[in-house]
Amino acid sequence: MFPADQITVFLGLGTNLGNRRANLRRAVTALEQILTVQAISPVYRTAPWGQPDQPYFLNLCLKIATSLAPLSLLAQLKTIETNLGRRPSHRWGPRLIDIDILFYNGLILQSDTLIIPHACLAERAFVLAPLADLAPGLVHPQTGLSVGQMLAEVDATGVQKLAQPLFKVEA
Repeated sequence: MFPADQITVFLGLGTNLGNRRANLRRAVTALEQILTVQAISPVYRTAPWGQPDQPYFLNLCLKIATSLAPLSLLAQLKTIETNLGRRPSHRWGPRLIDIDILFYNGLILQSDTLIIPHACLAERAFVLAPLADLAPGLVHPQTGLSVGQMLAEVDATGVQKLAQPLFKVEA
């Protein structure tokens, strides 16, 4: 099915500028050029976090397989963000596309440029809700809590699952 050197990784994607659905589609398409997308969560409409005075986001999560090391994967994700039109801005501000590494095969990593699992994961319903659609039983390697347990402990007000899938499945 997948080569033995493929690592399971979960990514979070978000956008609140321009055509948000198109931004997500373009990001997934670009990601498919460098890795294997195994599953895509439903899309969620979510209230902004950290800086509330901005447009609502659309968020989703991906389960992927990759042979890229964590820092190489991060570099590729930043390149995709830039190629799709993301420009530097202030922390938690509006963005055309944001792609975060949430989990990397149970790895715990803290460097100046990357923290895995994602540092604010347990506080963010906008990430936990779509992640729970893909892997509710996935356990955080530091806290021992599952994604489903973490989601149950956060305020999910302002997080709404959308009925329309990002990609239509052909019958």
